Amino acid sequence: MKKILSLFYLLILPFTIFGQQLTIPDNYYLRIHAGNNDPLYTTYAASMQRSRLYGDKAYKMDYYSGCHPVNYSSDHAGKIALIWMVDKLAIMSMNQFFEKPCVIASFPDIAVMEYQPVKKLRVQETFFVYSSTLSVVSLHIENTDSIPHTLDLFPLLKLGNDSLEIVKFEKGQDAYVCHHYETRKRLISNLYAKEPYPTNVRDIFAVNFTPWSYGGYPGPMEEFYNHIKTDWYDENRKDSLNLATKGFVNYVSIQGRFILEPGANIDVKFFRGWQGQDENPNEIFNQIQKLKTISLQTFLNANMKLFEPVPGINFDSEDEKLIYIGALNLVRTCMLPPSGEAKRNFYVFSREPKWGWGHGHQVLHESLSMMAYAYLDPVSAQNSQRIYMDQQGDDGLIAYRHGPRGMQAYEHKGKPTTSAPFFNWINLEIYKVSKDREFLEDAYFSGSRYLNWLEKNRDTDKDGTFEWGPYGLIENVRDWYNVIFQVSKERHLDIDKEDISDELECLDLSLMVTKEMRSLSSMAKELGKEKDARKWKKKADKISSLVNERMWDEETGFYYHVDKKNHTFRFMGRDLRRPEIIGFLPLWAEAAPKDRAGKLVQRLTNPDQFWRKYGVPTLSAADSFYNPNVDYCCKWNGPVWLLWDYMVFEGLLNYGYTDIARELGQKMILAVKTQLSLNHNYWESYSPDNEILNCPSNYIWDAIMAKVLIELSSLKE
Repeated sequence: MKKILSLFYLLILPFTIFGQQLTIPDNYYLRIHAGNNDPLYTTYAASMQRSRLYGDKAYKMDYYSGCHPVNYSSDHAGKIALIWMVDKLAIMSMNQFFEKPCVIASFPDIAVMEYQPVKKLRVQETFFVYSSTLSVVSLHIENTDSIPHTLDLFPLLKLGNDSLEIVKFEKGQDAYVCHHYETRKRLISNLYAKEPYPTNVRDIFAVNFTPWSYGGYPGPMEEFYNHIKTDWYDENRKDSLNLATKGFVNYVSIQGRFILEPGANIDVKFFRGWQGQDENPNEIFNQIQKLKTISLQTFLNANMKLFEPVPGINFDSEDEKLIYIGALNLVRTCMLPPSGEAKRNFYVFSREPKWGWGHGHQVLHESLSMMAYAYLDPVSAQNSQRIYMDQQGDDGLIAYRHGPRGMQAYEHKGKPTTSAPFFNWINLEIYKVSKDREFLEDAYFSGSRYLNWLEKNRDTDKDGTFEWGPYGLIENVRDWYNVIFQVSKERHLDIDKEDISDELECLDLSLMVTKEMRSLSSMAKELGKEKDARKWKKKADKISSLVNERMWDEETGFYYHVDKKNHTFRFMGRDLRRPEIIGFLPLWAEAAPKDRAGKLVQRLTNPDQFWRKYGVPTLSAADSFYNPNVDYCCKWNGPVWLLWDYMVFEGLLNYGYTDIARELGQKMILAVKTQLSLNHNYWESYSPDNEILNCPSNYIWDAIMAKVLIELSSLKE
């Protein structure tokens, strides 16, 4: 694979630093041409160096909903948009544009699009999230017509429900200052009550031009649009907004008027600041003053430089390029700088939208996204993994969560909770990209201690296979509607209360430990520790042998959990032989004999069971409890989880089933492409059979799609 061409950002910098129209070379590898139905990920957040954990805002860009203006919205904090008037013609929605928006660049904190609201009025619109507290929309408007045009621009900030309180219009800053209340209630779980998330919020909405007028209004945006477009024909026309300086409104707007001669151009910016009311507003005004004069080209260049190390793929389609860019943007926007007890950069599950559980710091199964992120920024990926090393227990424990609040072990029945053990696998994959030997040495030492802890604490009966801990409901990753661990038609227990994963010899955990040991063996060999390499391989082979002895059912040709006490496929009278996706993990852990691998692949590629349209479901479609509908978070009785499909993908490659791996990769691409084209989001999970989703969006671990595309590309070579 070729590397992205270097030096573009250097070549264009001298010629564009003083101009407001941004330049992206036509032959730049990641230049795009994305219309409204293309699979473009459109969520943006500030870069790490200008971000913070608390009081942070990221934004969703909507350039595709034809009945609305181009707009940028943030969870619980409304949206910013622009209504046009050209020669007395009011234009609110994108459907009315002469030429619809087309995005030509999309990076983690910045997007550039082009369109024509009317013929021969060419616009380059750039959205840039400068910091956790400030975003800016910059418009370069050029009149290519032979006649002049009068432009009235109405940038607006909309919150709705009469919940935006105007405090004042700051004339010296050309800005509205408003307040609103922002609840900590969030999707799935609320933000942490004891942490300093702002609730009483200050909004600053400013422009870089001298206002013609300004105003605040109740009611829907359509009424404002009607007021603007009919005002021209009113005999009592005031040619002004209402100049409101107090009161509760749905939105505020600042009007600018410009006469644009043929061949002339103007640059217009409007700014949206957000902070707690106990913070100093000058912090935002100072940022605004800086951005009023500086070209955003500097920040676009920085992004092009950031993406230089990323492998250049010969994509089969432009859709694949957009998925690739989006996956890398997704993971980068989830990264935050050191905070609290986290002395290095760390991640949250999502910056926009954000929910409490997803803001609770790092977990090993979400950290699988670092295997893709390493291609973009290996040092940052390593730093994220070092969070676990820094906070690891003296006994070797890596707990369920680590981050700014330190180790979060969620003790249950007197025992700490860990996470699904992917630690060494992740570290090995990162090292393959970074080639950082110091990191490998530190990771090997930490990972060895963690495996020793697992052997001591997750094989409590010392029989060689493993059981999840007492709080298995979160530890085993597979949260709700799991046909073995949490759901029982026979026992009739609430899904949040039932959890038998510590009462079974668990197939998934036993194979994860096997994979961890194989990863440690590879790391030891790379470090010249041949004796250690043999030791870890021997341990892994022993567990593999036990898995094949105890957990393979010859009758059905599949792997399952077994009862901890007697190693049978029955527990409390229940049949444990329910075909879940974990039955394919022996391929991933290189634990299956070749003949059994063939039987697994036959089961995998059966369309009535696991070979579904959008990937491999978590439960066979032939099972009575199968449900393909993604109507809530965390379901494991049918939905597709991309990271687990990736493990199946890797398993197929391990055993030489390259063509089938390619087919699975294409199913994953189709799932992501379909959703990005419909709603421009990544999702926590995907339906294997339909397109309707209602679960947490923009989930960090979907970044694995970048690695899938890289590996698919390597299969062509």
